[in-house]
Amino acid sequence: MDIKIHNRFDPDKLDEICAVYQSAGWLNHSNDVITKVFQRSDIVTFAVSESRIIGVGRALTDGVFNAAIYDVVVHLEYQQIGIGSLIMSDLLEQLKDVSCVQLISTTGKEEFYRKHGMKKLKTGMARYLNSSLTDEYLE
Repeated sequence: MDIKIHNRFDPDKLDEICAVYQSAGWLNHSNDVITKVFQRSDIVTFAVSESRIIGVGRALTDGVFNAAIYDVVVHLEYQQIGIGSLIMSDLLEQLKDVSCVQLISTTGKEEFYRKHGMKKLKTGMARYLNSSLTDEYLE
């Protein structure tokens, strides 16, 4: 399978991006939400096969001290074949000069991120508006 990586958000591909999120069970990502989060992201990565977006990732950064990776998601039909690793590698390459790169893993995906050099934070903290996310992710 020939996978290409693209680093520009194309609003004409919204339905494909939405299909990636929906296939992975991320049902709150409508076209409007996707447009907002990708337009406000500093770094974006799209995995493309045969002109179709099959995976996404994004990050926010100040370009020097801090960055946060969000939404590394691969379409259900293309999972477990290394596409998530391609996306993470591209994001981390784009962030290679940033002192601290953080992310919050979805439950059960922690080992995937460990393989990419990520480690648990001793002092990480968060706040969620959604109580079910509070219950899942916070102590």
